[in-house]
Amino acid sequence: MKALVVLPTYEERRNLERLVPEILAQDPDLHVLVVDDASPDGTGQIADALAAANPRVHVLHRPAKLGQGSAYLEGFRWALGETDAAYVLQMDADFSHAPSAIPEFLAAAAASDLVLGSRYRDGIRVLNWPLGRLALSLAANRYAALVANVPIRDLTSGFKCFRRAALERFDFGAIRSEGYAFHIEMSVRARQLGLGVREIPIVFTDRVEGRSKLSRRIVMEAAWVAWVLRFTRPPERSQQALAAPGAESRRSA
Repeated sequence: MKALVVLPTYEERRNLERLVPEILAQDPDLHVLVVDDASPDGTGQIADALAAANPRVHVLHRPAKLGQGSAYLEGFRWALGETDAAYVLQMDADFSHAPSAIPEFLAAAAASDLVLGSRYRDGIRVLNWPLGRLALSLAANRYAALVANVPIRDLTSGFKCFRRAALERFDFGAIRSEGYAFHIEMSVRARQLGLGVREIPIVFTDRVEGRSKLSRRIVMEAAWVAWVLRFTRPPERSQQALAAPGAESRRSA
């Protein structure tokens, strides 16, 4: 496969059935991995049905709600250990990230280790957020960039594309963050590893279906993680980093 999109889900049944076909339509060599945290609304069953109908759809079922950061890491481990994908993308499952932007990410990744979809490059490109939420996001990104000392405008963006060789440089076992902090940590660590990071402008649209997963704990974690990153450097990648315990992979025949 050319590329794999890692799609963490928790209670996204209203979005998943429409989103996956839109993603697959962007490139005939594009695959999707749904990482579901035992959604009580049946999201996992919908993912299984999509996988049964299309060999380009894959599913990891996790036993409980374990967090977005760990879901992405399990997806990354699976991508590196079970596929030959040249590129690995991450995106939200709520249509806040437009599938139509994927070809632009892949084109940019041909010359960059990490392509980051930025809401704040070339202006502000956010739709349907209240002013207070937008102000908080802008302030949080400015704060994190200053503390971590990196020239990235949108550190909390969750729409990214990694080149395979770049992703292999990370020690996944050393990454503990969740939510916004996870996105900050991956981008800052990429810079610290000497990887080339490029921001491309995207339009972010607030979710229409379902509920936001943002919480006070996630915001506080992001605030202190920036300081931790400033004064530490990424460890060498361990040989055990590709192991992906705690998940069951289901793939259609």
